[in-house]
Amino acid sequence: MMLHRYHTPAGFNNLLLSTDGEALTGLWFEGSRKHQDDPVEVQDVVSLPNVLRETCRWLDLYFAGHQPDFTPEYRIEGFTSFRKEVSDIMREIPFGATITYGEIANLIARKQGIPKMSAQAVGGAVGWNPICIIVPCHRVMGANGNLTGYGGGIHNKIALLRHEGHVVNRFSCQKYSVFLRP
Repeated sequence: MMLHRYHTPAGFNNLLLSTDGEALTGLWFEGSRKHQDDPVEVQDVVSLPNVLRETCRWLDLYFAGHQPDFTPEYRIEGFTSFRKEVSDIMREIPFGATITYGEIANLIARKQGIPKMSAQAVGGAVGWNPICIIVPCHRVMGANGNLTGYGGGIHNKIALLRHEGHVVNRFSCQKYSVFLRP
């Protein structure tokens, strides 16, 4: 596995990108739960593999305020059918939009023809996501716009939402109010 550090604009932790040489296999914020659970040493890479160059180009466009019109090749190991279904829905959330865990649960329940799906189960699948931003788990909210946490750090979630044009102080959660100030 090869790792690369992507330097983000001010207000965000830097990102770590992992690849097997052919596909992006991980994208997470430094200091995130993923990074704390699995400490890694990032090697300076003189010549990045194509997939990392494409991912960096995607991130450059994103942080410049654009929704990129391409997606770097990525591979997610350990997908269950449920996680894939949640991931597919997350990938459809447009730049600048949000959806709740409950809304995703309702979409899955309707698709499967069942009366109800657990929003908490959806939350587990969202939190498991190993490819942040590209698979936009930061756009998933709790009921009534409640900020329920973020594996990459709540300050990064709020910064991503702000970056996408949200007035973040409309989201609710006293626990994170310090981050909601303009």
